[in-house]
Amino acid sequence: MSQQQTPPVVLIDGSSYLFRAFHALPPLTTSKGQPTGAIKGVISMIRRLDQDFPGSRVVVVFDAKGKTFRHDLYAEYKANRPPMPEDLASQIEPIHQIIRAMGLPLLIVPDVEADDVIGTLAHEATSKGIDVVISTGDKDMAQLVSDHVTLINTMTDTRMDRDGVVDKFGVGPERIIDYLALVGDSVDNIPGVTKCGPKTAVKWLQSYGDLDQLMARADEVKGKIGDNLRDALEQLPLSRELATIKTDVELDFGLEALKHDDEQRDTLLSLFREYEFKTWVAELEGQDTASEEPTPATPEIETNYQTITTDAELDAWLQRLAKAPLFAFDTETTSLNYSQAEIVGVSFAIEPGEAAYVPLAHDYLGAPEQLDRDQTLAKLKPLLEDPSHHKVGQNLKYDKNVLANHGITLEGIAEDTMLESYVLNSVASRHDMDSLARKYLGLDTIKFETIAGKGAKQLTFNQIDLEQAAPYAAEDADITLRLHQTLRPRLDGLGRLAEVYNTIELPLVPVLSRMEQRGALVDAERLAVQSKELAARMEELQAAAYEEAGEEFNLGSPKQLQAIFYDKMGLPVIKKTPKGAPSTAEPVLQELAHEHALPRLILEHRSLSKLKSTYTDSLPGMISARSGRVHTSYHQAVAATGRLSSSEPNLQNIPIRTAQGRRIRQAFIAPEGYKLMAADYSQIELRIMAHLSGDEGLLTAFANGEDIHRATAAEVFGVALEDVSDDQRRSAKAINFGLIYGMSAFGLARQLDVERKVAQQYIDRYFERYPGVLRYMDDIRKQAHDDGYVETLFGRRLYLPEINARNKQMQQAAERTAINAPMQGTAADIIKRAMITVEEWLLSEHPDDARMIMQVHDELILEVREDAVERVREGLVARMSAAADLRVPLLVEAGVGDSWDEAH
Repeated sequence: MSQQQTPPVVLIDGSSYLFRAFHALPPLTTSKGQPTGAIKGVISMIRRLDQDFPGSRVVVVFDAKGKTFRHDLYAEYKANRPPMPEDLASQIEPIHQIIRAMGLPLLIVPDVEADDVIGTLAHEATSKGIDVVISTGDKDMAQLVSDHVTLINTMTDTRMDRDGVVDKFGVGPERIIDYLALVGDSVDNIPGVTKCGPKTAVKWLQSYGDLDQLMARADEVKGKIGDNLRDALEQLPLSRELATIKTDVELDFGLEALKHDDEQRDTLLSLFREYEFKTWVAELEGQDTASEEPTPATPEIETNYQTITTDAELDAWLQRLAKAPLFAFDTETTSLNYSQAEIVGVSFAIEPGEAAYVPLAHDYLGAPEQLDRDQTLAKLKPLLEDPSHHKVGQNLKYDKNVLANHGITLEGIAEDTMLESYVLNSVASRHDMDSLARKYLGLDTIKFETIAGKGAKQLTFNQIDLEQAAPYAAEDADITLRLHQTLRPRLDGLGRLAEVYNTIELPLVPVLSRMEQRGALVDAERLAVQSKELAARMEELQAAAYEEAGEEFNLGSPKQLQAIFYDKMGLPVIKKTPKGAPSTAEPVLQELAHEHALPRLILEHRSLSKLKSTYTDSLPGMISARSGRVHTSYHQAVAATGRLSSSEPNLQNIPIRTAQGRRIRQAFIAPEGYKLMAADYSQIELRIMAHLSGDEGLLTAFANGEDIHRATAAEVFGVALEDVSDDQRRSAKAINFGLIYGMSAFGLARQLDVERKVAQQYIDRYFERYPGVLRYMDDIRKQAHDDGYVETLFGRRLYLPEINARNKQMQQAAERTAINAPMQGTAADIIKRAMITVEEWLLSEHPDDARMIMQVHDELILEVREDAVERVREGLVARMSAAADLRVPLLVEAGVGDSWDEAH
């Protein structure tokens, strides 16, 4: 029997084909004006390669945006390149979307070029005895050719092996770098030797062997070209470095992780329809498109969209809206930032296919006459503020905030399609309207970029021609209504999801809206002082790092850190990159920092730099001129487990374990006459674990009010409760939290700095003392494999698409999520339920005494009038403690202070 050969790995240089396809193919566009020539060219080549190499792992690599390490080496690198044409730039994201939908790994690695990622993966493959095919149109890639690496150019249908390189260039692959350094590259702006063309470069390399020998014997080269060579001697090493493709990039993954995913047939079909690739649509439609959850064919609905410009038309619609049991509502505004946005127009829909847009503030030159905004909003105000008139929208929290800027309090939020999708399946797709319309309705909506443009030249809605703006705005309302009619029945038919939506997510919308509008008071002067102090401390750390290293270097350069740590200082190599180079990743620095000063200095410098750029420098700029406060945005439909996230600023990421992080919290202050009150759940996820597992040991410890980490330490280390040392408690804490996050013995050993077998003994002893926890973990893993999802205590589902993946690492990661998600998700549900209850109580009983202004992790932050602190504290703790009925008490701790840090 002949030995079966492993299929080659196919590495596709997407960036090289992007420009070539754009310039080689005719300028195709869709009926809506979207350029598609490059999309068709690049995807055609990728589809062909995927078909030509059955059984091969096909990986597509693109350049990341921004500069790379080569720009650090040479500021003029690629300086001659003109900016990317707008028609090409608009095609990049569609190409990426289609590749992902095809199920192919798509790699975009910052700070290096696609060439370097390909070189690194090719090196890994060949070191494992796997052949490589690199698909590219880039001549520089010839340096990677070997007995096991071949180049193919799909555009010219040519193939290049080692002999092919010699035929094309006159030198072998091992001399291509020297050749490129001599010839230079006008496109990449790599300086070569003036007047040295390919023939001269080949002649020199054949005569002298390599670039080093040529440079050493440059005096032997006669004539003007010899003078040019000698003039270039100083820059030739730089040219060679710029031309060298890296084969040792520190990647977060190896070849094994780059698996094909299943083709997302529905998404692919939708994208091919959007970009009007009719042949590909026909191919896909001809295949079996059955899926686990088929989207029913959406009947063609004839649309009738009206633009309202007269009072009579508006009055007629208002009468219809007042009689409707539910209507879709949407605003068009000047900004995505709700605190600055002003209304440009509003739209409505009552029946599928029928919608209206009321333009109110389009102010471009030549804009038609529109209804007066203030008068129209005054007419709409009773309808919008009446809770008995039910509205459906897509992210109505935003619309509620924008209407508040115009003195309208939106009530009657009965449905929200973003939240319906999120509760239905938090990981199935993105939850924006365009994605949902594609997934659930099979419809391609008008994209904002199509009518407004992109980038710096993008128009705000008030500047968009009404002929384009009106259909877009009316469609928003129409599609929202249709999505609701599709999503809501699905929600009602799945477990307790409707209950999660009705009792948690939907009632939370007005709570979050009011919190966002209230904002938080921030002391800009205190932050400015801290910024200066951080900058001074960073300079000290940099100077100390230089002194420790004995030279100046770039603290953010992995390559320079490698050279100093391992070559110069001889620090131990704790971990290697997939290519075998010593790693300088953050976990490695943290480990080295236990014993060595330099990594400790670098870690502190990085930490302070992040604090400075993310918070102390940027927070003052986020203070609203209108309110004098900072207004974050809370996101309900982002975190898969149900947790809230926030942005501008991200309140969840302000560190509390460092003094500098706590100082940022000191800048969040109470207004005069008020205090800040911070109330948080103590060890909530461990308490949820006790409830879910029913473990008697945990239940007893919590019921007795014991310090759970001390109790665990006593059990695991076999000592009396009063004899537990601080170190033993710290270890027990790591075990408690590590296990609920699915940590292995290896991970625990690293965290505790003990041998793996010792960590395994701790884990074994833990499960002996708490057998209910082990039983729960085994049961939940099995349930996840059987059902494909896990649930929180309140019925929220988290689907685990990779729980039965063939890739063992992906499956194990999904199992860890299955263990933790019910706890993290239940904790999220509890804090949300508490927010709803607390807000209702404050509005009804303490409207002038206290207001909720922030939510972070398991903590609520209130502004409380000084003379009401004690009665509010008592009521707050009682209501938060009662947010769930667990088999163990929910412990809430509430502190008070003049700043968030003092209150914590």
